[in-house]
Amino acid sequence: MFDIIPSFITAFIISFFAIPSIIKIAIAKNLYDEPDERRSHKEQTPSLGGIGIFAGLIFSITYWVPFDSCDNPEHDYIKYLLCAYIIIFLIGAKDDIIPLTPVKKFLGQLLAAFILVYKANIKLSSLYGIFGINEIPEWIAIPLSVFTIIVIINAFNLIDGINALAATIGIITCAAFGLWFYLHGRLDLAVLASANIGALMAFLYYNVTPARIFMGDTGSLIVGMSASILSISFIENNKVWHDELFIESVPAVAVGILIIPLFDTLRVFILRAMRGKSPFHPDRTHVHHLLIDIGFTHLQATAVLAMVNIIFIAIAYLLRQLGSTELMIILFGLAGILTGTLFYLVYRKKGLENNQK
Repeated sequence: MFDIIPSFITAFIISFFAIPSIIKIAIAKNLYDEPDERRSHKEQTPSLGGIGIFAGLIFSITYWVPFDSCDNPEHDYIKYLLCAYIIIFLIGAKDDIIPLTPVKKFLGQLLAAFILVYKANIKLSSLYGIFGINEIPEWIAIPLSVFTIIVIINAFNLIDGINALAATIGIITCAAFGLWFYLHGRLDLAVLASANIGALMAFLYYNVTPARIFMGDTGSLIVGMSASILSISFIENNKVWHDELFIESVPAVAVGILIIPLFDTLRVFILRAMRGKSPFHPDRTHVHHLLIDIGFTHLQATAVLAMVNIIFIAIAYLLRQLGSTELMIILFGLAGILTGTLFYLVYRKKGLENNQK
């Protein structure tokens, strides 16, 4: 029998008590995230919070999910998830201490994604009606699944720009997926979501303004990989049950749950490409930067984006019987309108400031 609440408590306690020691070590060894013109913080701050998140998450999963493949062969995939988590952890920790090249980071993410797809069988088997396409062959499903995992991982990495944002969106994402898995009896995945929530809530205690520590790449990559595992499992498990919770346009609902990181990443990449820059060229055009530019504090911006995320989840679920393509258009269209309004407010504020000078 799985234990949802104990898995949350275990992850929370371990992360909560691990992070202060991590802060002390980071300060002693001068392992700081240095402020610059693109970043939103002004003080030197340790960026190894992801180590504490990883400790709580992995211990909780290992302790509360049974691994005896003889008695529970359907849970054998969990050991491969742990392998992927360890790879992502090592990549993130190395990058937080001594920055890696983008190529090395990508190769590490690729290895973790292949383990999830090939060994853990975390992969898409259908597009569920997007552009009229349903079942897809294996030779398409494998690269598509790997691509999806890498996109979600990096989407969370890119929104980790202000205090509490990545952790808060990660909590909302895990809560939405975890509740659905719990209601459908997939308690193994519900435990995974619960452990993530516990570790992230413990981290938030130290990350709210004024932040004592950042999650760094270690944390954001782990949160992103958890979201990718849960979202693909959500899409694939939906076809097993045809009850009152059945979701007709399940990939679009998954996008609605992940709307903040996915849409912001897509929008930023398109804008950078239009300006002739690399999609990975850093700038201050992320939605959280725009909110900061119009006068919101870190926590206010995080609260706004969290509320928007919850509203999108509600809209996606209420319209779940629409076709996947139609619902996707509605979600991205609404996100585009809101972002366009935000851009207008930023330019208007800058215009007023220039007129006053």
